[in-house]
Amino acid sequence: MTHDLPRNAGLPFDRSVVDGVRVNTPATLRRAATLPGRRSVKKDWQAAWLARAISMIDLTTLAGDDTEGRVRRLCAKALRPVRADLLDAIGLPDLTVGAVCVYHEMVPAAVAALDGRIPVAAVSTGFPAGLSPLRFRLAEIEASVEAGASEIDIVISRRHVLTGNWQALYDETRAMREACGDAHMKAILATGELGTLKNVMKASMVCMAAGSDFIKTSTGKESVNATLPVSLIMMRAIRDYETMSGFKVGYKPAGGVSKAKDAITYLALLKEELGDRWLRPDLFRFGASSLLADIERQLEHHVTGRYSVGHRHAVG
Repeated sequence: MTHDLPRNAGLPFDRSVVDGVRVNTPATLRRAATLPGRRSVKKDWQAAWLARAISMIDLTTLAGDDTEGRVRRLCAKALRPVRADLLDAIGLPDLTVGAVCVYHEMVPAAVAALDGRIPVAAVSTGFPAGLSPLRFRLAEIEASVEAGASEIDIVISRRHVLTGNWQALYDETRAMREACGDAHMKAILATGELGTLKNVMKASMVCMAAGSDFIKTSTGKESVNATLPVSLIMMRAIRDYETMSGFKVGYKPAGGVSKAKDAITYLALLKEELGDRWLRPDLFRFGASSLLADIERQLEHHVTGRYSVGHRHAVG
């Protein structure tokens, strides 16, 4: 995967942009509710969309009992996400996922296993709560970059959103972006903890102005993670920000997207709201682990006409 777009350089903090945010919540909820029933693709078209979804997965393990062996197995799956016979049958023998996402301690193992073939993303900044002192969060980013991570998933301070301290959110996010250096930064908003869709929109605009290369819904540890209404709001924010700045910012729904049909719904929304250019790994990712297994099961049905049991498609 290559990043051939100019990186988001950010904009100076402008409180009027935050104050000017408007969200029609009932209309957003109605639009999101209609999406699953309006978009259906079958046969070869479905296989093509699912293969594209695989190429945009951040294959993730963020468990307290992670080991280097588990990470190596996950990396092997990332490089060969679907059985070879199925990939050959659909004409995509070299298909890989978009990246592997791990804790900082597992970055060296992932870097060694992948050997530069796909990116390694590290969750950082006191993930998932983001409540450690700022100097420790910045040091963790720098350590992950030094260890070989080319993407950093940071978590924002939710308290700044909930108390309306937008300048503090901007300043912290900007400092994290500078600590990333050449590594691309994904800002996790933890949208399930922000209270309202308006807060999601405001936080999205502030994090993009601070230089985030991606905005991401969730850590996957909240009680509510990625949803279609939140995704619609965040995609609209990305569109507004491009109009303001000229920079394209990526989007990553994480947590709660575990079925192949859900992945297609998200991609249809992405295409409608932001256009075809976002249907590439440098501008869109799924934060997922179990999603890959269901997509592989659907591709096996496409090739053989039979569904297999889920345990035949282990993630790693």
